[in-house]
Amino acid sequence: MAKVKRKPTGVRRSAAARSRTQKARAAKKHTSGLLDRAMAALPFTEEQWHKFFLFLIVAAGLGIAWTVASYAGVPEMARTEIAKSASRAGFEVERVRVTGVERLNRQAVYERVLGEQDRPMPLVEVDEIRERLLELSWVKDARVSRQLPDLLRIDIVEREPHAVVRKPDRLILVDATGHELEPVSSEQAKGMLLISGPGAQKQVAELNRLLDAAPALKPQIAGAEWVGNRRWNLTFKTDQLLALPEGDKGPAALVKFAEMDGRNRLIGGKAIAIDMRVPDRAYLRCADGPCPQGMSAQVEAE
Repeated sequence: MAKVKRKPTGVRRSAAARSRTQKARAAKKHTSGLLDRAMAALPFTEEQWHKFFLFLIVAAGLGIAWTVASYAGVPEMARTEIAKSASRAGFEVERVRVTGVERLNRQAVYERVLGEQDRPMPLVEVDEIRERLLELSWVKDARVSRQLPDLLRIDIVEREPHAVVRKPDRLILVDATGHELEPVSSEQAKGMLLISGPGAQKQVAELNRLLDAAPALKPQIAGAEWVGNRRWNLTFKTDQLLALPEGDKGPAALVKFAEMDGRNRLIGGKAIAIDMRVPDRAYLRCADGPCPQGMSAQVEAE
């Protein structure tokens, strides 16, 4: 009986392992070759590449360290310690100097910065102080700055009083935008432009543009009434009333009236009311009724 000789299985396994190793080495050699060629194509030396990768590693380490420190409150602790050191060296708020205040109550400004007294300079939040100052009705703008070692400077830009708005229960002083400044008495309101009518306060800026159309008349106007939320009645210091049309026709009518007044001296004349709401016409009313026909005709013709 013939015997069949078989190769040991260990030999086949060994051959297969060698084959896989050779393939891995070939693949690695191919990949390394591609990487080397790619890096060689870039304008950097091997030493520069080493420095670059070292920088990335160090930066990543610092980033991780800063994140851990932030969670642990280290930056705030360091800031506090720096502030304490500055305070011990005399760098803390001992004086507050306020400039630009004329009408505003100066004490109201100091109340907004009272909490900063004896505070270390590095801990003074100038933006927060400015926001608190802007809450005051008279403050249009505020500049807050540190002047070492111990001075906090407050420079106030005040709003300018422009007119008085009549409300059902009080008189309010406003600036040229209609921003409320403070309540005033009838005595304090004398000589100022008096604005009235529902919703008039929101129309103060628009009224200014209307009056700018005829600047020569502005000093002679005592009051303005916002009528029907659409147009203005103007009252002169002579107690005469001028009714203007609504919308964009108002400024043109006011200019027309200024021209008529220059020729006929309507302000201070017999007419107690002039109605300009009809284009190219002016209806005059005198104290005892309609003005004489000749007077009205003369004004309309011009």
